[in-house]
Amino acid sequence: MSEPTTSPQPAAKTRNRSRVRPAVAAPTFLRRQIPTYNFLQPDGLDRLHAQAEQILAEIGVEFRGDDEALELWRKAGAKVEGVRVKFEPGHVVEIIRKTTPRTFIQHGRDGNHAVEIGGDAVVFAPAYGSPFVYDQEKGRRYGSLVDFKNFVKMTWMSPWLHHSGGTICEPVDVPVNKRHLDMVYAHIKHSAKPFMGSVTAPERAEDSIEMCRILFGADFVDKNCVILGNINTNSPLIFDGTMSLALRAYARANQAAVVVPFILGGAMGPVTTAGAIAQAHAEAMVGVALTQLERPGAPVIYGNFLSSMSLRSGAPTFGMPEPAMAYLAIGQLAQRLGVPLRCGGSLTASKVADSQAAQESADSLWPALLGGANFILHAAGWLEGGLVMGYEKFILDCDHLGMMHKLLAGLPMDENTLAMDAFSEVEPGKHFLGCAHTMANYTTAFYDADLADNDSFEQWRDAGSRPADVRADKKWRALLASHTDPAIDPGIDEALNDFMNRRKQSMADAWY
Repeated sequence: MSEPTTSPQPAAKTRNRSRVRPAVAAPTFLRRQIPTYNFLQPDGLDRLHAQAEQILAEIGVEFRGDDEALELWRKAGAKVEGVRVKFEPGHVVEIIRKTTPRTFIQHGRDGNHAVEIGGDAVVFAPAYGSPFVYDQEKGRRYGSLVDFKNFVKMTWMSPWLHHSGGTICEPVDVPVNKRHLDMVYAHIKHSAKPFMGSVTAPERAEDSIEMCRILFGADFVDKNCVILGNINTNSPLIFDGTMSLALRAYARANQAAVVVPFILGGAMGPVTTAGAIAQAHAEAMVGVALTQLERPGAPVIYGNFLSSMSLRSGAPTFGMPEPAMAYLAIGQLAQRLGVPLRCGGSLTASKVADSQAAQESADSLWPALLGGANFILHAAGWLEGGLVMGYEKFILDCDHLGMMHKLLAGLPMDENTLAMDAFSEVEPGKHFLGCAHTMANYTTAFYDADLADNDSFEQWRDAGSRPADVRADKKWRALLASHTDPAIDPGIDEALNDFMNRRKQSMADAWY
């Protein structure tokens, strides 16, 4: 897998001086060069895991509307009581550790954008699932297929996002039973980065996988991961048929389910963070284990979305200390299991890209990174608790992700970076601005933020006094204008469109 690289681009003016800014080639994924943070001591992790095991043994997990899942558990030796399944301590962990891959590769369609998920790899993907979009010109509105395509294109253009994501926004102008076809096709057509498929019905999951068979070839899909499916548990402690059937469809096809308990403390889980962590751990383990019962060795990601809420209003809150601690603890629990980890990214309850959005997004992303997350969904664009996908927010988040690229690469220490040549050249009391070492390194020494304004007040004022969100508005429009679809084989494109047309013609439009 390739690592981030840089190459020169045309000079840009800043502070009335021309300088060469490095253009960043899109990295396929990151290799973490900094350690994860051990938030809890071993006895604390033992207590959380023991609590999860007790929940599974005494309370259990319900599988509603999926008799085949119940039969898989029964054959595996779990205790099935109606739709509820209970597990002896250690049973679920044994299933997970027996066959679950510690790492796997998800392929992109051009052969150059495969990502590794698990181990020390880190993959950033845009936000997922918003019914609304927002930009400064048109404001808040329902998402459309045009909006969806716009975000796929911008994700393809961003060097800081490695993955095209899934339902970046809901294209509500397309019938609900057919829009999954248009979304998967948009990911294929306008990008070559890996992507996610539909999970909102088993047949939509199957359609997503079938489109990948057309794109990659059936034999390749059977042997390799080419698509992910984001599976949310119906917390507390329920897998409804829609989700478990979709989970099993992905696993059966050797594709990766991303198993994500969706818990707001005090609503879908205990108000106390430790109890909610134990619940999340229990639910995620059961989902991961079910993929292995469906197809041993199938790739899978242990996921987490655990946040706090305002107990006065009932609204979810983000960037708070409790979910930060949860991510750090969940990271350690996932590492103990030896499974890839998914966490949320740049999360905020703010309605626009303001200072609240910046604080909450940063304080949501940091613990995910320090906790060891391998796949970070919602890394760019998230607003209003996930209800809105923001154009300006997307651009601001991407700039921040570029900083995280630099951070995760760690501190290089070699003959050049230790800079003895510079000390030899510059006498005590003199400056380093024009020395040979500075001139050799100045284009790559520091992360050069696209949207940060470092000019003087007078220069900023004379340029229009534009705040960051206004600068981001200009940036996303320019990014879209420069987009070009990556090449696709015309025969494959025709086959995809033929499949989509046949599937659409086979059913009447449904709008709910």
